Amino acid sequence: MELSEHLDPTVLGLIQSEVEQTLLGGPRRYTREQVAELAGVPLERAQRLWVSMGFAIDADPDAAMFTDADAAALRGLVGFVDSGALAPDAAVAATRALGQSMSRLAEWQVAVLNSHLAEELAATHLDAGTLDERALRDAVGALTSGLLPTVEALQSYVWRRHLAAATARRAGSVGENTTHRTLVVGFADMVGYTSLTRRIRVDELSSLLEDFESQTTSVITQGGGWVIKNVGDEVMFAAEHASDAARIALGLQGAAHTHPEQPELRVGLALGPVLVRFGDLFGEAVNIAARLTSAARPGTVLVDAELSAALVDDDGVELRPLRPFRVRGYSRLRAFALRPGRDRR
Repeated sequence: MELSEHLDPTVLGLIQSEVEQTLLGGPRRYTREQVAELAGVPLERAQRLWVSMGFAIDADPDAAMFTDADAAALRGLVGFVDSGALAPDAAVAATRALGQSMSRLAEWQVAVLNSHLAEELAATHLDAGTLDERALRDAVGALTSGLLPTVEALQSYVWRRHLAAATARRAGSVGENTTHRTLVVGFADMVGYTSLTRRIRVDELSSLLEDFESQTTSVITQGGGWVIKNVGDEVMFAAEHASDAARIALGLQGAAHTHPEQPELRVGLALGPVLVRFGDLFGEAVNIAARLTSAARPGTVLVDAELSAALVDDDGVELRPLRPFRVRGYSRLRAFALRPGRDRR
């Protein structure tokens, strides 16, 4: 349900203004130069950080874009960097990663808020002929003030729990360079996804992706790994231990087989050193895992030679060597088919 389907444009404009002030903590009152001066930050540095968070700067230098909350946030961010907690050359990259994550989250939250506002305000029969501006502002203010603290508290809770989980995974690594680690990287993707999207409705696609993400997230987290990211029909994940990664991969295939209405999966795993950068992973192990996933037959799991060697004494799995094959970037890539071992049958 869209607000624009039920409310007059004049009403919509008032709603947008009211919601914006609630979100931003007050009206826009400062230009770029004024907010930089208020925060005690050079204008060039302030603009660089602002853009890195994913926000555009108005072409008019005299446009009032910023609020008191913006000035406080800018002052706090720069103070955090200047205290030595974050290297100056990493500040832009860090704010960019944070901005990208928050942007995706905000798009979803706006859809939820929009639907809720539409239902509540449409029920009051507000339109251009019966518009009471004060009543409208009061109604929108009550709705947003009730929803936003709950959403904000939930975000903080989930973030803290993930921070605790990440800290536990890196127990004993205090003082070490945790941006360079040896991990098992995995991918799982749905077979025939592209052709499937041409045959099903948008609501059916939404249900398909929801089921896929829900199932894969459950298997990965319960198996001792963590999700790096979901990209449409594919999930990227990681695990510290070879045995955990192997069981996650087999678990993903097992979960897929219990839902015959969903496409089959291909899974690829590789073990090796990776660069950990703002929650994402980079390196040869990532590339190899992706190539193995593309080469895997539907319903199978392929692993690289390094992971196969690490699993050689694991009775819970069986490994069948395959003939080396050619994929993009590798002329003779060695791979092994991973299957459940005797103790899992």
